[in-house]
Amino acid sequence: MLHQVRLFFTALQFFTRLPIPRWVGYQPEWLQQSSRYFPLVGVVVAGLCAALYMAASWLLPSHVAVLLAIAAGIYLTGAFHEDGFADMCDGFGGGLTRERTLDIMKDSRIGAYGAIGIVCLLAIKAAALVSLPPATVVAALLIAHPLSRLAAVSLIWTMDYARDEGKSKPMAQAMSTGEFVIAAVCALLPASVCGMLGVVDWSALVLAVLAATASTWFLGRKCQRRLQGYTGDCLGAVQQVAEVAIYLAIVSRFQPALRFY
Repeated sequence: MLHQVRLFFTALQFFTRLPIPRWVGYQPEWLQQSSRYFPLVGVVVAGLCAALYMAASWLLPSHVAVLLAIAAGIYLTGAFHEDGFADMCDGFGGGLTRERTLDIMKDSRIGAYGAIGIVCLLAIKAAALVSLPPATVVAALLIAHPLSRLAAVSLIWTMDYARDEGKSKPMAQAMSTGEFVIAAVCALLPASVCGMLGVVDWSALVLAVLAATASTWFLGRKCQRRLQGYTGDCLGAVQQVAEVAIYLAIVSRFQPALRFY
């Protein structure tokens, strides 16, 4: 059990700016094993973002509280996943070959595709969350952050790593089925609690899972075709797109049905 706690803190240290206790220590192999707790890191990030949203919504308009919650998530993670999404936009938008795509994604500078992509992504996030009732915003954060991180680690579980080395090297290049099951439990537990409490109905949860699965399959297929595998940037991109897909799925359940006359 102590080893599992160390693995969680290792993942938390890798993916966030949050401090961890000194007694945790560090071993290189722990980084390889800690991907199982990637979704649990999402629970922590979501909880802090949701707490800020609830506090801000008492004093400020809903749209301001939503923007603060999104900004908090970016700060807590150091824009780790957003950077991966922007790099993938640049690489896949400007690269025609595998080698050129990898070179562009490795470049720390952001290009037009990345800038446009990240602006659109953040705008859709904000617009989707503002469209929800306050209690559902909290639930959406607690559902989307862990579940989208499960979507990202599914690439580690099912695909090969595309690079031999590089700055975007992910925390793990292989994942066993048992480790993926642990990650799935961590991701699905908050969603199940939200469903049992009735904050989000079960049909919305099912739709959210399907949306995350579809977006992951789509991006994973593009990565496999273009790169013959995934990179750390691909993981970040999948997390971001799956998060947005989940928000949109939940929002869709609050919209009146279209009527055709």
